[in-house]
Amino acid sequence: MFTLNCKGRLLSLEIPIVMGIINTTPDSFFTGNRKTEVNAAIDMAGNMLENGADIIDIGGQSTHPSSTLLSADEEIERVLPVLENLIKTFPDILISIDTFYAKVATETVNAGASIINDISGGTLDAAMIPTVGALGNVPYVCMHMRGTPQTMKTLTQYENVTREVLDFFIQKIEEYRLAGIKDVVVDPGFGFAKNLEQNYELMRHLTDFRILDRPILVGISRKGMIYHPLGVTGEDALNGTSVVNTIALLNGANILRVHDVKEASEAVRLVNTYLRK
Repeated sequence: MFTLNCKGRLLSLEIPIVMGIINTTPDSFFTGNRKTEVNAAIDMAGNMLENGADIIDIGGQSTHPSSTLLSADEEIERVLPVLENLIKTFPDILISIDTFYAKVATETVNAGASIINDISGGTLDAAMIPTVGALGNVPYVCMHMRGTPQTMKTLTQYENVTREVLDFFIQKIEEYRLAGIKDVVVDPGFGFAKNLEQNYELMRHLTDFRILDRPILVGISRKGMIYHPLGVTGEDALNGTSVVNTIALLNGANILRVHDVKEASEAVRLVNTYLRK
């Protein structure tokens, strides 16, 4: 059984948990979770918590291929007011910050965030890994990605995608240990420098990631790997997302990162019933 120490608060992963997405960006790919106004973000977070979210993940930078790179200061300007007001409104809330900047990690953890969720695994800011190590009991979500969000679509050449992503994590987990990071969560990075076939190859082999002995986070909510095979858009990909989230849970996912918390929580409950957990 995995447990995350979130600044002294223990979060059990004996049963898979749900991370709800709130984007403080005007250009995130799914419009339903764009909340640039503080009150709108508070309302959405309250709804997510009522529907079973264990963590609220706040992001201030879009990371789809056509997004524009923002500075750390611009990210902080977007996420800090939302973070501070969420903590005032929901004192027991667990908040993760979706960032690849060490400065954002420091500012937001000092303001009350408990988890850092880094799409780059520390490859886009060399200061990130030592910074998270120095912050103490702050779990670190390490995602696999090649290049940057702006270049990743051109970097999908793998001999064996599962083996190469696993090798990346084996190397990085040791690097994190040496830096003093205690709790690491691995995210295979569906859609980040992977094409459709590679995404489903990773999903078929998700159980292989248990060899890392770390919690597995899956973030496939409303992504192209869902809507392209169905011939729809992200706006119409909720049912498909629930199907693939269910596959992920059956293959060992410990955390689902989603736009739609109610449906993901129901998937967790039904899979746990099926598995008699």
